[in-house]
Amino acid sequence: MEYHFLKIEQRGAITVMMVSAPKSLNALNSTILKEMSHFVEYLDTVATRVLIVTGDGEKAFVAGADISEMAHLGEAEGREFGVLGAHVFRAIEQLPIPVIAAVNGFALGGGCELAMACDIRLASSKAKFGQPEVGLGIIPGFSGTVRLPRLVGQGVAKELIYTGRVIRADEALRIGLVNAVCEPDELLPKAMAMAEAMLCNAPLAIKAAKQSINQGFDLDVEAAIALENDLFGHCFATQDQKDGMAAFLQKTKADFKGQ
Repeated sequence: MEYHFLKIEQRGAITVMMVSAPKSLNALNSTILKEMSHFVEYLDTVATRVLIVTGDGEKAFVAGADISEMAHLGEAEGREFGVLGAHVFRAIEQLPIPVIAAVNGFALGGGCELAMACDIRLASSKAKFGQPEVGLGIIPGFSGTVRLPRLVGQGVAKELIYTGRVIRADEALRIGLVNAVCEPDELLPKAMAMAEAMLCNAPLAIKAAKQSINQGFDLDVEAAIALENDLFGHCFATQDQKDGMAAFLQKTKADFKGQ
């Protein structure tokens, strides 16, 4: 599939997916969402071990969903548009590899929801976050009411959603919405450095850790511990575990093969 609104760059085992519709500040319309869905579905998660998601230009990560498209939707079409976006973001969240959002500017509405679907969020000091949908007569539709409370707590999430307030990167860091803030020219290098640090570790172990965290979060404590125990045990059936522990004992560096 030829992408018109995504720029894909491969840097070894790291893939960068850039949303590129700078005239609309990378606002998400149904075409962009379908391109993202296709990309995620066919992403080779063996060749790609870390995915970085960012936006094109200096102003926006993703400024939101495309209001010019949404303005003409009825109830059924509105629900369908929400289902499309939620499906894409859930697919990103469920990728077996780490996903890092490099938030370079406005991350509002659907942009904030896209960032929240990623495992880790790094923000430019110029980034701004918010869920301003109530000012348009709607609610967050791409799982914002689901993920934001899980990240920052119900009270803070309700305040941000009910007021539609837009916050700066430093406040996003304070409330736990982002992991780190850096200067704009340091953002992608910082994301790449983090991705490269992940490449030094066993890919099957990272996959198991992500599964344990994501699935265990919604389980009761006993079930989450049992899941972790199972995944921990599965690691001992991998060559990566044998190579990693042998290298540790021999004081060398393991060359993980993902096996």
